[in-house]
Amino acid sequence: MSSTLPSLSEIEVAAALVYQHMPPTPQFNWPLLDQVAGTEVWVKHENHTRVGAFKIRGGIVLFDKLKREQPELRGVVAATRGNHGQSVGFAAKMTGLPATIVVPHGNSREKNAAMRALGVELIEHGTDFQAAYEFAQALGAERGLLMVPSYNAPIVLGVATYCLEFLRGVPELDTVYVPVGMGSGVCAMVAARDALGLKTKVVGVVSSGAPAYRLSFEAGRVVDHPVTTVLADGLACRVPLQEPLDVMIAGVERMVSVSEAEVAEAMRTLFACTHNVAEGAGGASTAGMLQEREAMRGKRVGVTLCGGNVDADVFANVLAGVE
Repeated sequence: MSSTLPSLSEIEVAAALVYQHMPPTPQFNWPLLDQVAGTEVWVKHENHTRVGAFKIRGGIVLFDKLKREQPELRGVVAATRGNHGQSVGFAAKMTGLPATIVVPHGNSREKNAAMRALGVELIEHGTDFQAAYEFAQALGAERGLLMVPSYNAPIVLGVATYCLEFLRGVPELDTVYVPVGMGSGVCAMVAARDALGLKTKVVGVVSSGAPAYRLSFEAGRVVDHPVTTVLADGLACRVPLQEPLDVMIAGVERMVSVSEAEVAEAMRTLFACTHNVAEGAGGASTAGMLQEREAMRGKRVGVTLCGGNVDADVFANVLAGVE
């Protein structure tokens, strides 16, 4: 296990903190999904959190730490495609800190509305996440605000609480598929797996329109790549980070790429089989599992439905098969 990853006792302490603000989310086995996949599939429903995505857990843990260790803090700034921003907004409100969120132009309208409802100052800048991120960094320096990244140790610690629930709730998963955006989710799964001493294989799933982490994983070094994905906006990473890449290289079994069409089909499948709404990133793990369904036959498999925050018109088009 990487020394940067949290221990079991640390994850359990973080879970107790998270549960002060939200209950554990369920993990369900859906017979219809089993039929489609041809094997036993368990879904971790992180779409059932208070912001509709797994990110809230990292925000709770990080902002609790900031409140205790940096009481003089004036405010925070972050860049996001939506779910990280909702996490920051929720946790900032929880601790009474002002939050400024930068999103790229053309970002999800409903995610933007959800962030504004949490009281953040929302700024639109740039054409992709990386441009928004760089602008947020500059804005933080100018205003004296703390930049809250999508990945750091407290965020991974908080996210690992869902992984602990999943791996304890469904013993002896052979393989678990986890969407990869900036890396907190997949690294948290590695942390929980290692902390519990399990042999579960962790498979990272990227969008074929945002393959930077898969290319970096295979090359053993950071490889930047332009982003073209639209539907799986939560996976839209152009520039990977070294720290999560190191964790992935050490602890992830493999990385798979899924197309926009495969993500859309997974979203339809999840709705038909479970009547849960998955955003693009939330459907990616199921898309990866379905891509590898022949290899998974006869095995107990887990997928993370990491979020359900998709605009109504986008989801309507997905359900109608309008690509």
